[in-house]
Amino acid sequence: MENIKLVAPCLFGTESIAADEFRRMGFSDVVAENGRVLLSGDFNMLARANINSRFAERILINVGEFTALSFTDLFDGVKALPWENYIGAKDAFPVNGWSINSELHSIPDCQSIIKKAIVERLKQKYNISWFEETGPEYKIRFSIHKNVVTMMIDTSGEGLHKRGYRRNSNSAPIKETLAASMCDLARIFPDTKLYDPFCGSGTILIEAAQMAMKMAPGLRRYFAAERFSFIPQEAWRQERMRAQDLILHNIDFEGFGFDIDDAALDLTKENAAKAGVSKYIKVAKADIKDFKMPDERCLVITNPPYGERLLDVREAEQIYRVMGEKFHIGAGRKAFVISPHDEFEKHFGKTADKRRKLYNGMIKCQLFMYFKNN
Repeated sequence: MENIKLVAPCLFGTESIAADEFRRMGFSDVVAENGRVLLSGDFNMLARANINSRFAERILINVGEFTALSFTDLFDGVKALPWENYIGAKDAFPVNGWSINSELHSIPDCQSIIKKAIVERLKQKYNISWFEETGPEYKIRFSIHKNVVTMMIDTSGEGLHKRGYRRNSNSAPIKETLAASMCDLARIFPDTKLYDPFCGSGTILIEAAQMAMKMAPGLRRYFAAERFSFIPQEAWRQERMRAQDLILHNIDFEGFGFDIDDAALDLTKENAAKAGVSKYIKVAKADIKDFKMPDERCLVITNPPYGERLLDVREAEQIYRVMGEKFHIGAGRKAFVISPHDEFEKHFGKTADKRRKLYNGMIKCQLFMYFKNN
């Protein structure tokens, strides 16, 4: 099994960012699609993708694809795939997935039929009638889109946005993969001076610091595929060593976080320490009204509060107005602000030089990019 087909789901709007990252990792046949990236590689590349990807949500093995218009098609298509190449006689294999715009739309029925088909295939291959499922867990994931079934095995376990540093977060956290995407679009360098006036639990600052250090986001966590019998442990060891060797130490990056909540600032410090970047991040209690953008070249990346109730929305709009007064763009000073508010620019007082549609969970947002002289 030298070349394994992989699927990397990612947040909508970040597909091209994730694809570019995989190319930089050394993948050659990378294709960005809606909400996912397709690629392939050997065991080392599978491990590398899990350890190094900042933007993908998880790494899945693509076992096979086929068209299914009926449950018989689904059963036969699943049973025809080489599950014995992956799953052992004692291994567990729960099934989960989704269906959109397809004849087969009952998820429980699809799960049941897929499970039955895999069991029938493995019964024949292992010559056993009952599966105890006490071994390592191979999570089977399926997608059915316009009647095309894709059968996959999850190699990541917990989603790749769970880097291992954020055990706790404040009430409205931004996903690590989204924060990393914002940092990528803003361009982080080893000497970047970054400011976040609404730092919350510090996610943007931490993702930027790790990016500046070239520190792989998955170095401090475990992946489900480390227990897969068909993947040699040596692949994981080699790729962790490779990632470790790429880290830049003693860079000039500085991250400054501000918030009005003491608990959020404590959380930022705690998370930065867990992430191994605390020496590059400083925090202070401050209101946006007191924020001063320095005269030197610097970058602001932030996720300001926004409300769903009318009062909260009005307060958010007032915050946007203050931000517009405080953010002095130009001469090397740039600002990148994410917001779901359709009229953010009106309240901010400036039209963005560029905008990018991104999703914070299910919330459709825009990343407003300001970098030209006022």
